[in-house]
Amino acid sequence: MDQRIYSPKSLGSAIKRQRKAKKLSQTAAGTPFNIDQTTVSSIEQGAPGTRLETLFRILAALDLEMIIKPKKDIPIKKGENW
Repeated sequence: MDQRIYSPKSLGSAIKRQRKAKKLSQTAAGTPFNIDQTTVSSIEQGAPGTRLETLFRILAALDLEMIIKPKKDIPIKKGENW
């Protein structure tokens, strides 16, 4: 399922949904790529400051990929400042 990502929080939510769809704990999701449970939790909560390398490792662990394309004129959700 494709999902529009517009902030660290929406990215974290998408990662969490995929992890749960795969029926993985945060620890199990991070272990193959040497990411500890607290880091997975932080990413899922949308904490700013996640290193790009860490982000790509968790995407790989969950069989996700990132695609960049031009933004459409879709309003951003209330409370998001991106």
